[in-house]
Amino acid sequence: MNTILSREEVKLSETRRAPAVSIIIPFEPKMSLRHELEHRLRLVMCKVEKLLMSSYPSDQAMPVINKIRRGIKNLNYNTHKKSIAIFASPLIDKLYYLDVAVEEKIVINESFDIRGLVQNKKETVQYLILILSAKSSRTYLVNGTKFILIKCNIPNKSDEYERDMPQRITHFSDTSKHKEIVMDNFLHHMDEGLSLILKAYPLPVFVMGTKKVLGHFKKMTLNEKSIVGCVQGNYDKCSENELREAINPLVSDWKLVKQRNLLQQIEKARSENKLAEGMQQVWNAALRKNGSLLIVEKHFRYPPQNDFETNRIYSGNNINNPFYIKDAVDSVMEKVLGAGGNVEFVEDGSLAKIGKIALIRFY
Repeated sequence: MNTILSREEVKLSETRRAPAVSIIIPFEPKMSLRHELEHRLRLVMCKVEKLLMSSYPSDQAMPVINKIRRGIKNLNYNTHKKSIAIFASPLIDKLYYLDVAVEEKIVINESFDIRGLVQNKKETVQYLILILSAKSSRTYLVNGTKFILIKCNIPNKSDEYERDMPQRITHFSDTSKHKEIVMDNFLHHMDEGLSLILKAYPLPVFVMGTKKVLGHFKKMTLNEKSIVGCVQGNYDKCSENELREAINPLVSDWKLVKQRNLLQQIEKARSENKLAEGMQQVWNAALRKNGSLLIVEKHFRYPPQNDFETNRIYSGNNINNPFYIKDAVDSVMEKVLGAGGNVEFVEDGSLAKIGKIALIRFY
């Protein structure tokens, strides 16, 4: 029995061998001069044209080149994003503005290399340090080796909260008990301040303080799923260099710190009912553009058969089908990035209990 393909199916099958270009480049108009960005884009365009014209006939290369030219010409220089991803083939062209720092990369193949582009993100070492004592606190945003003191509207001295305590509580015969109550009240407010900071900077947190202060803070904090480590000691009056020396052993293996934080984010999203886990749930959420952060094992692939009527996907290979999706994981990555989300990889086996893939939803 002969299979008759529609005109669209024939066209798609023929273009399977045509060039597919994937480009990812830094693009941060708010931090760079426009003429500098335009010069860089011209250099990228020259590289793409040279690669295409040397690898494909002109009638296949030029339609793709023209699509990329149009995409670059119409870029939004008012964006606050940090990079762009451009995908172009004879059939489609897509442009994404990404909120991640990247290294320039150009891939020319017969399929889009979204996974390779995502893995080309710059690895930024960013975290928060909360320094606590019984009487004061301060919080730093650490970006690489740079320490930035974060100022919050919440007072960071315990005296401020002792004055606010009810009169009947301020008269204790047991001075030590009084100090503990004041300290707990103070630490509770510092935890509230940390919650506010995490909304602006959703990063891993290290907490530094004496054994007693850390013990009290751990019992009451509502941000335990953001805290990746604690450093015991009195760091209340330490310099930045002393803080850096104390924290370095904990951040030396940054990949481990980052993975732990990603797994904590999954648990937090589950407790807030914002987690899709397993390929089918993730696929459905991505189709609805409801994906803030996709977390996936780095070698996980899912070559599916797709039921377009029900939006269900089934594991399996069917390369003779012209509408065959090579990898549903790559397709989900593209959907999440296109909707303004982000993608992160973790080590194989880390998400074995939830189907190797999870998506933290916007809502």
